[in-house]
This record gives sequence, structure tokens and C-alpha cells, in this order.
Amino acid sequence: MLRRDKSLSHALRLSAACLALSVPSLAFAQEAPQADDTAEEEIVVTAQGRSQLLSDVPVAISAVNAETLQNSGANDIRQLNQVAPSLLVSSTGSEANGSARIRGIGTVGDNPGLESSVPVFIDGVYRSRSGIGLNELGEIDRVEVQRGPQGTLGGRNSSAGLISIYSKKPSFTFGVNGELTYGNYDFMRAATSITGPISDQVAFRVDGVYVKRDGFYRDDQNGHDVNNRNRYFLRGQLLFQPTDALSVRLIADYTSRNEECCAATYVDRSVNQFIGDLNNPSTTGVASTATSNNIINVLRDLGQPLAAFNQGYGRNISVSANRVFSGETKDYGFSGQIDYDFGGATLTSITAYRQYRSGQASDTDYGEVDILYRAPGDDAYRQFHTFTQELRLQGEAFGGKLDWLVGGFFANEKLTVRDNLRFGNQYGRFATCRIISGGGLAGLYSPTSPSCVIPGVGTATIGGASGLSGPDILAAFTRLDNLNDLGTTNDRYFQNGTNFAAFTHNILHITDALDLTLGLRYTSDKKKFDATFGNDNTVCTTVQGLVTDDLVNPLTTATARALAGSLIGLSCQGNSTAELNGVSINDKRSEDEFTGTAILSWKATDDLLVYSSFARGYKAGGFNLDRSALKSPIGTFAASGGAQALTGRLQFDPELVDSYEIGAKFSNGPLGLSVSAFRSDFSNFQLNTFNGTVFLVQSINGCSADLAGADRDQNLSSAGSNFNAAAATTGACAPSDVGYGVRAQGVELEASLVPARNFRVAAGLTYAKTSYRDNLVGSKTGAPLDPALRKLPGDNLSNAPELVATSSVTWTPDIGSNGMSGLVYIDGRMTSDYNTGSDLFPQKEQDGFAVFNARVGLRGPDESWGIELWGQNIFNQDYAQVAFNSPFQAGATSAPFVDPQYPGGRQLMSQFLAEPRTYGITLRGKF
Repeated sequence: MLRRDKSLSHALRLSAACLALSVPSLAFAQEAPQADDTAEEEIVVTAQGRSQLLSDVPVAISAVNAETLQNSGANDIRQLNQVAPSLLVSSTGSEANGSARIRGIGTVGDNPGLESSVPVFIDGVYRSRSGIGLNELGEIDRVEVQRGPQGTLGGRNSSAGLISIYSKKPSFTFGVNGELTYGNYDFMRAATSITGPISDQVAFRVDGVYVKRDGFYRDDQNGHDVNNRNRYFLRGQLLFQPTDALSVRLIADYTSRNEECCAATYVDRSVNQFIGDLNNPSTTGVASTATSNNIINVLRDLGQPLAAFNQGYGRNISVSANRVFSGETKDYGFSGQIDYDFGGATLTSITAYRQYRSGQASDTDYGEVDILYRAPGDDAYRQFHTFTQELRLQGEAFGGKLDWLVGGFFANEKLTVRDNLRFGNQYGRFATCRIISGGGLAGLYSPTSPSCVIPGVGTATIGGASGLSGPDILAAFTRLDNLNDLGTTNDRYFQNGTNFAAFTHNILHITDALDLTLGLRYTSDKKKFDATFGNDNTVCTTVQGLVTDDLVNPLTTATARALAGSLIGLSCQGNSTAELNGVSINDKRSEDEFTGTAILSWKATDDLLVYSSFARGYKAGGFNLDRSALKSPIGTFAASGGAQALTGRLQFDPELVDSYEIGAKFSNGPLGLSVSAFRSDFSNFQLNTFNGTVFLVQSINGCSADLAGADRDQNLSSAGSNFNAAAATTGACAPSDVGYGVRAQGVELEASLVPARNFRVAAGLTYAKTSYRDNLVGSKTGAPLDPALRKLPGDNLSNAPELVATSSVTWTPDIGSNGMSGLVYIDGRMTSDYNTGSDLFPQKEQDGFAVFNARVGLRGPDESWGIELWGQNIFNQDYAQVAFNSPFQAGATSAPFVDPQYPGGRQLMSQFLAEPRTYGITLRGKF
């Protein structure tokens, strides 16, 4: 296993430095201290379906209050990273693809067919994918981050945890507040909130936010910035309370975003030492050497500046002429919550309808050579129409000995995905040059000539080396060389999902200090899928017709066979073929699961709670919304019985988890302390990986039998010591030996302390070993692991650092005797090394780092006005959110670019960078 050298002692020293600050208001997050002492008023949470003090809840949960969110600068769920050590939120090729992870477990968000391992709920309403939480949030009361599987109570099931966001309710006291912010990158943010009574029984609240900012990346080719902000958010609420027993809350919200996102840069050796010589050009006319990469030559000769391959964390991006990253998002919905107290029981009903649509154009190759793109327009978007209904009835029995809860949940989610991914205007020449420059034909390389070969002698040499297949091979080269601006015209995927659940969650008070919590949930999930394809890539069908027979003809030369495979593969990448034009497919699936929880908790003293628990969680299976998963591009669909016969390959199984936890919580006013230890075993772990050409979806499981390295072999390069031409078919496991494939285990610590009035420190530390088993397979039936995932066995998951520490200090000293106060705030998050790529290639490793935010300000009496100076990432820490294989940009697979350092051969790498340092000034006012 090849990793960076890691020093635990160094990591612990860094964590100690972070803990010296301490994180704002986490698991024992509390309201501001009273004026005359250091005691704090605890946050009330609803993690168990009823209102409870945070310190009395026997589950692992972090609660972040409004003050902490404001101080940390949190406008969407990403900023929660700074105040919740077990949480990591990142985004990739589109902000619609944002992914949240808890304890190292999450869903890679590039495929909307996969549900979120960490779903987002806002005011009790399920949001279809966690990336939706990257919108503005408006005025927030609190955020609850529940860790571990949530498989019992209302809403959708989750296998790793959930994020619950609660907005501020309307008030029967009139009030107005607002803020104006200006910062670098011409950042402007205006927000306001108005609340008050309409009558004695009805109150209202209106929130509005407008944000505009220049981009963090510069596209000099087309003369504009990328990764900018241009969005607004509106939310209106009505609260109707005709009696003490009845409360009705109505919410409507609307978000609009018109932005350019998300650009990427090439990874170089200064960012990751394992890049080595990947970014070095080779000598023209000579194939890749031990210290060079032929694909760099191809990109350079077709217009890519070499400086882009060696700019470290620079933010000058490479974009093809007239390609854009423009995107438009609309997110809106309505919800109504009714709470009625019958006297002996309380009924809660939450009804919601939401619509979300996000369209995204992109220069999908992330370089100046026009290889792959999505054009802006109505042919590239994902859209969710979601209706949900939840009912809960909660009460007491047996003189208060039993706190019972029963309920039901229903959801109908209609998902539409449309795509227009096409080969670019230079793809044909790029593809032929990739073939010619990569091996024995490199001496014929001529990027300005047809088929990328020297006229005359080039075609004669290829024709002669191909023997009887020469004419067909040359004809196929000509066709591939002209594959420009072809591909998807309009692919349409539709999925109609119905989810029904019945659940019960009951707390039995065995004694005044000892509780037993038992919960059970039955879930029925059904999905109907259909797709219709539009494609004008006739080059694929022509090339298949010309040279498919040369792959198996015994009279064909070895050179012709190799060229035939390359020509078909590059002509039909991702099953982009006119053979699918107008073709429709459909399928359906259903599943039923029982999940639940059991918790034994003991209130040892008034200040100390200890507990142990078991939970079984579940995340629904579904369909891979990607035609590339139907088959290899080499053969035709007709030879496989048609596309409909292959739809079963799009299905993936439900993810299941068994989780065990012990913990303790201590709270005595000024001091709060929480510690938990956990172990969670995941079966059918749903993994989505981009291999440089297509996205793979596999259900990762472990095998109790020793596979003797058959899950770690590869068929990419015969020069590698682990080469196996049949790698894709070896490493199977008997179904009876298949078990969990991922284990997350570790310890979490969270603390807060108010040593003096107006001074608060808090801290969090998570050690999580979230790793794959040593022997892995790709399905519950024991099918072999895809060779592209051969680095997984025995290693940690992507974006799963073993050690994270968060910390903060908040000081609000009185200034004078007229009620004015100051604000001094700083928070930090330290992260140990981790890999950002789901295939765990060494070139995607991220060194450990720390990010700090700070805020200082002056506030008037009762905080009626305020002025604040703030900075995010104040030390301008550079790091990558995610590194990935640069699409189609792979050179020859010869030595020494082989396993273990180069599992992708001469595959180039790109990265989505995190935000740089930002700073500004904020004015606040309220009355």
C-alpha cells in the first residue's frame, strides 16, 4: 500500500494546537451566557422526534446555534465543516453535486441516481440530494448534525447521518434586522428579515438574501471569471396559533442562482509528489520515455499551454474557446406543519412539495484542447419534483413510564436528467494523435496532418503493419480523425420513486435514571426507470463496421488488432453511438427493509449521561443514470441483444449498515463534555467512481475468504507486476462468504467551556478509521471488483481523514457602561492526510492542513447595530476538495508508469480547488 508518510505524533501536536482554541457550540452548544454568571442555557433539539435538552439525548449529535453560525460566516452547509469535526462537505463538477460525509461515509454526488448517505432536512422537509443544501439558508435558529445511521424516525432513511436545519419561526413581537457585507473578489451580500404579528393568532416572517461575487478562477481564453456568485433567496412564513393546542406553520421559499461553476486545474508535482514525471512532454517523434508522457505532447501541439501543467495551486484555468461553465438553478417549495395537542397525545403532520432544477454547461475536459463539452441550454439539467408527507403521534402511557411515538412517511420523487455531452471540435485529431504518439508508431506523429501521421509514409507504414486489415484500419483512422462536435443530442432519463415507511420510537423509563429506547421502521421503496437516447455519432457505428472483425480474425496482425481496439474505443467512448439514437429502455425495482435502533441510557447523576446503542441503517438501491454502464464500447448493442436486454446492469443494491456505539455526556452549566466510540459495518457500499472515461457504480462488499490479490490485479499494462489480462473476471467470492465491505470505527470528543462571563471556548476531536476490508468484491453475489478500484482493498475511504480537530474562541466583552460590546471570534479546523479520489490513486492524496476563520466587531446596546471585520481561510491555505482523472487525457501505459505509484498509467490528473482567503466588512442593524 503506497501512501504519504504519516506521523501520528505530528498530527496530535497539530490537534492540540487546534484544541487550544476550541469549536463554537457543538454537541454541547449552548446559548449565550447569562449576564451574572457563567452558566449556559442548553439548546433544545428534536433528534428523537420530541423536544429534549441536548445533554439528555443518548445519541451522537452536534447542535450549532444561530450565534455560532453567524460568527463562523455560515451561509450554506459547507461552513459547518468548521464547527463539526465529523462532518465534511465538498462539491465537484457542479454545486448540485455537493456531497456531505459523516465519519468518512458519504455519497459521491456526480450521479443523481444515488441517494445521499447524509441527507439534508430543512424545517423537517427532506431535500432530494445533499447538494441542494449549498443554497443560501436565510435566518437560521439552529443546525443539528446527527452522526451514525438514522433508520427509525421520520423522513428518508440515511446510512451515515443527517443534517437538520431549522429556520427561525415567525414572532408575535415585531422586529426587523438586516446586514450589508462587502469583501474582496467584489463580494456583496445583502440580507434582511422582517417578522411580527398580523393578529393575535397569526404572525409572519419574511427573509431575503442577495449575493454577488466575482469568480475565484480566471479564464483568459474567454475573458471572464469562473466560480462566481450570483444568487438570491426568499422565504415567507405564516404561523397560526388559534389555541394553545393547535399550531400551524406555513413556509414558502424560492432560490435562484445564475452562476458559472465549477472549473478545475491540472495537478502537478508541487501539489502532489506522486505526479512525478506525468506532466513532462516527450521528445517529438519518440514515444513516452521513462520520464515523459506522450499525452502532454498531444495537448501541447493542439493548443494547450504547457504552463498549465506546472502552476501548482494557481487559479488560471484552461478553457476551450467559446466553452463556458454557466449554470442556472431554481429551487422552490411549500410546506405546512400542523401540531395538535389532543391532551394525551400530540399529532404532528408535515406536508411538502418541492421542485429543484439545476442546469450546468461545462468545458468537460477542463483544458484548452476542445475534447468534450456540455453546451448551455435546456438539454443539460437534473430536476426533482418531490412530494412528502410525514405523520407522527407522540404521547405517554403507564403514568409516564412509556414515552411512545408512532408514525408514517410517504415520498414521491420524480427525477429527470437530460444530457447533451458531446465530443469537441478537436476530439478527432486528439484521439488519432493519442493513438499514434503512444507506442511504436510515434515516429509517424504529425499533429497537423490528417490522421495525425506524416503524409504518404505514415499511411503506408500503418497499412503495411496491419496486413490484410490495412485498408479498414486506415479508413477507420480517417473516420475517427473527423469525429468532431458529435455525440449526445438529447439523452433523457426518468425515474419515478415511491417510498413508504411506518415507524415507532419508544422510550421506556425503567427507573428514574435508566431508559431503554426501542425503535423499528419498515420501508418499502419502489422505482420505475426509463430513458430515451439521442445521438448523432455515426463515426462509432462506421468504425465498428470497419474493424470489429479484425479483433477476432486469426489472420489479423497483432498491430491491426491493437489498433482496431483503440479505434473503436475512442470512437465510441461512453457508448456514445448513433446506434442508440431514438432507442428507449425501461426497468423497475422494489425493495423492503426493516431497520431500527436500541439504546440503553443511564443518568448516573444530574450532570452525567452514559449510553450504549445499536442501529441498523439503510439507503435505497436504484439505477445508474449513465448509458456507459450498459456495456463495453467495443461491441455493438445489436450483438448484445439490444439496449433493453442490458438494463439490469444499471441497477445497484441497497446499502445496509449495522452500527454500535457507546457514549457519555456531561453538562454542569459552564462545562459541557461529550465522548462517543463507534463501529459501523457497511454492506453493499454504493461507490461512484470516474475512471477517466466513464463513471463506475459498484456495490462494495468484503469476502471472508482470501482472494490472494485477485482483487488487486490490473489489465492496463503488461509491464506491471500485478498484470493479469483477465483481471476483470478474477477475484470472485462465493456468495456465502460475502459480508460487509466498509468499516468505520473511532472516537469522537466534543467540549465547551465558559470560564468567565462573555468568554467561551469549545473544541471537537474526531479519530475515525473508515476503511475497506482487505478482500473486496463488487456485488452482494461476489462478482469481481472492477480493476479500476484495485487500490481500495485495505485502504481508507476517500475524503476520510483519520484525525480532525475543530476549535474556537468567542469573546464578547462589555465596552463602557452604555451597553456596547465587542466581538472577538476565531475558529479552526485541522485535518490529517487523506485521499480525495474515490479510486484512491496516490496522485489524489491531500496533505493534512488547517483552515482558520476570524471575526472582530463592535456592537451597540442590545446588538441594535454592529460593524464587523471578518476573514475566511485567513492564512490562505491551499488544498483540493477533490482530485480526479482528467477526462480522456491518458498517455501510454508502458513502464515505469505502472503500479504501485501509477495505477492510472500516464493518466493526467485535475483538481477542484477549495476557496482562497476572503475578507470583508459587515454592517448589521435591528430593531
